[in-house]
Amino acid sequence: MPEYKDQNIGQAEKLSIDLHPPQDAVAQDAVFGEITEEGPNYRNVGWVGAVAIMLKTQFGLGILSIPQVLDSLGIIPGIICLLAVAAITTWSNFVIGQFKLNHPDVYAIDDAGDLMFGRVGREVLGIGVCIYWIFCTGSGLLSTSIGLNAVSSHGTCTAVFVAGAAIVSFSFASIRTLGKIKWTAWAGVFSIFTAVMVATIAVGIQGGPSTVEAAAYDNNWTSDYKLVGSPSFTEGITAVSSIVFAYAGTPGFFPIAAEMRNPSTYTRSLLICQSFITGIYIAVGTVLYYYCGSHVASPALGSAGPLLKKIAYGIALPGLVASTVIVLHFSSKCLFVRILRGSTHLTSNSFKHWTTWFGCTFAITISSYLIASGIPIFGDLVSLVGALLGTAMSFQPMGCMWLYDNWKQGRENPSLKWALLSAWNIFILVIGSFVMVAGTYGSIVNIIASSKAASGSSAWSCSDNSNS
Repeated sequence: MPEYKDQNIGQAEKLSIDLHPPQDAVAQDAVFGEITEEGPNYRNVGWVGAVAIMLKTQFGLGILSIPQVLDSLGIIPGIICLLAVAAITTWSNFVIGQFKLNHPDVYAIDDAGDLMFGRVGREVLGIGVCIYWIFCTGSGLLSTSIGLNAVSSHGTCTAVFVAGAAIVSFSFASIRTLGKIKWTAWAGVFSIFTAVMVATIAVGIQGGPSTVEAAAYDNNWTSDYKLVGSPSFTEGITAVSSIVFAYAGTPGFFPIAAEMRNPSTYTRSLLICQSFITGIYIAVGTVLYYYCGSHVASPALGSAGPLLKKIAYGIALPGLVASTVIVLHFSSKCLFVRILRGSTHLTSNSFKHWTTWFGCTFAITISSYLIASGIPIFGDLVSLVGALLGTAMSFQPMGCMWLYDNWKQGRENPSLKWALLSAWNIFILVIGSFVMVAGTYGSIVNIIASSKAASGSSAWSCSDNSNS
């Protein structure tokens, strides 16, 4: 570890010096240890690359659940809820960056749990985030199979598409560093953005969900959109949980901060990401719902009709794969770092390094594939995991992290700013716990209803899953 002549130097500057030391110093990182040219450089993500990875962590087909949310809540309450979730998750993501600067040895959320709550916190948050990423990966595999079915008009068995998506995702996710994987994030963001804009513009031009749909109304289509909805409690909390899930890439911001060249630029990347995401969610969700009303397709890429559905899904496929690659990489890397941390094999090209890395990516891929293909009510199960773990990984830990770093010092020298921020973080703990419990309840109700319905779904099904 290099010695710092100026002991007042900021933590971000220390991290930057550690990665780019003077020639007579050794490059050292609190997480990865010694970084040399002979091994992978895990600290090689610039602030622009961080924007891309942050965007792709959150910006996927989750955007196309927003019109359904507006249908449940109404446009005005829906946008208010969306802005509220955006504000809370932006704060949570900001706290991650500050916590990383204060505690350079933190790589993932389990490290934060260990600092705050000891071994129990490490294991609970570590297992929780691993399960969460596995289900997110499984959801990505299934979404890719939907896209392939849509483009090919169900050209082959859906189980084959899921397996193919798993093989491709494993190949790209096995790239060892986020710095070298960021190009997939850029490609994914561009493809998803283009696809949703194609669907949105087409619906606006048509003035309704599709020409086929309009024909059923003798071309006298009138949207039944609602400014204010009247959902039941279950419908309302499920809609809110969908918004939370659309912003629930928060656990992935830990490794992004850990692999940035200069962590002091993290907040800049975060604000660009959150502003773009929120603006697109509101614009696309509102336009699609305004023109389609309750007849908006789910996912909404099918709202513009069969032909444009194929075009939109064709454009979106790289984005679907990129989403799967990013979350698969996150979960594999967390497991990999935990196994080899403190060992020279973490940053060397040794046999143990490679076998451990490929073993982690393969294990996560197989687990995700089995879940995606083997659970008939997968969609409802993902909603349950999203409500239970998505909220638990994006709200409560970050409230605890801020209080961990600021509570004691603030109590000794209280100020109005400290009091307000303390109240805000306690509110995040309370509202996060409420949404988690209520959202889990709503998801269980939906699972029970789905189980009673004669859906005909089965494990490793060959049936077409792209029909809205």
